[in-house]
Amino acid sequence: MSSNVLRNLDLNLLVTLDVLLQEQNVTRSAARPGITQPAVSAALQRLRRHFGDDLLRRAGNKYELTPLAELLAASTGSALLGVRRVFEATPTFDPAVADREFTVMMSDYASIVLGDQLSAAVSREAPGVRLRIQSQVTYAVDHAMEILRGMDGMVLPHGFLTDIPAAELFEDEWVLLVSENNTDIGDVVTAEQLQEVPWVVTFSAPTAFTPAVRQLSMLGFEPRIQVVVENSTSVPFLIAGTDRVGLLQRKLAQRFAAVAGVRMMPCPWDIFPITEAFWWHPIHRADPAHIWLRTILKEAAAVVTADTTAPA
Repeated sequence: MSSNVLRNLDLNLLVTLDVLLQEQNVTRSAARPGITQPAVSAALQRLRRHFGDDLLRRAGNKYELTPLAELLAASTGSALLGVRRVFEATPTFDPAVADREFTVMMSDYASIVLGDQLSAAVSREAPGVRLRIQSQVTYAVDHAMEILRGMDGMVLPHGFLTDIPAAELFEDEWVLLVSENNTDIGDVVTAEQLQEVPWVVTFSAPTAFTPAVRQLSMLGFEPRIQVVVENSTSVPFLIAGTDRVGLLQRKLAQRFAAVAGVRMMPCPWDIFPITEAFWWHPIHRADPAHIWLRTILKEAAAVVTADTTAPA
C-alpha cells in the first residue's frame, strides 16, 4: 500500500465496509450499534469512489455483492482484527486482569476434543478474556499466511502447512467405524472386505483431505467413496444403519460411537497417528499475550492427551 493511501486512510471506513459486506444492505448495516443510516450511506459513496466499484448492486428487491466486494469480504474481517491487535499490544500481559479477545480457527474435531479444555483453562486463568473459535475453512488453509495475520492462530494437523511457526498439541490415532448392526463385518475386517464396501470420507480435494485416507492412497488402496462430508462429526451418523465404513480420530469416535450407533475397530493397515498443532503468524512470536495463549493451549492439550477414557 502506498504512503499516500495510508495517509488518507480512514479506519472508520474499514469498519463500515466490513459491516456492509456482511449485511449486504444499508438499512441492516445501520441497525448495528453506533452506526446511523446517513453515515452508512455516506461511507458507501466514499468507498465506491475509492474502489471505483459499486460494491453493492440491486438485484430485484435485494442487493448483492459485486465480484470485487466478494474478494474484499474475504479479508476485511482479518484486516480489522489485525488493526485491533496493533492497538491492543502491551509490553506485558496479566491474564487475571486482561480484557481482550483471542481468535483461534479449529475444525469441528479440534473444537470438540480440545475446545472444552481450552475454554475451561481460559476461564479459570483469565476471566475477562473472550475466546472466539472460528470454523476451519479450506480457503483459510490455502491462504494461511494471509489469514493468520488477522487472527491468533489455527489448530491443524501436520501435513497442510509449511514454513509457519507451530507448536505440537496432541496426538490421536485413527479407528475404523462400522454400524452396530453391520453383520457383514465381524470383530476383524480385511483389506479385501474394505475394498468392496462404500465409504464415508471427510473432504476429498487436493488441499482438503482426510490424512488417513491420503495414507491409504499412498499404500495403493483407493476406497469406494459413496459420501463426502465437510465435517468430522457427521461421519458416525452417516455410517449408522448402513453398510458404509469410515475412518475417524479415536478421541472423537469415543464421544459419538454409542449415541450414533456405530462401533470402533482397528484398521487392517498401519496408519500414522494424526498430530494436531497450533499454527500462528511470525508477527505474534514475541507478543506476551500470544505467548500466554500458546502456553494455555499446551496445558489444555496435555489434559486431552492424559484423558484416554471414553466419555460416558
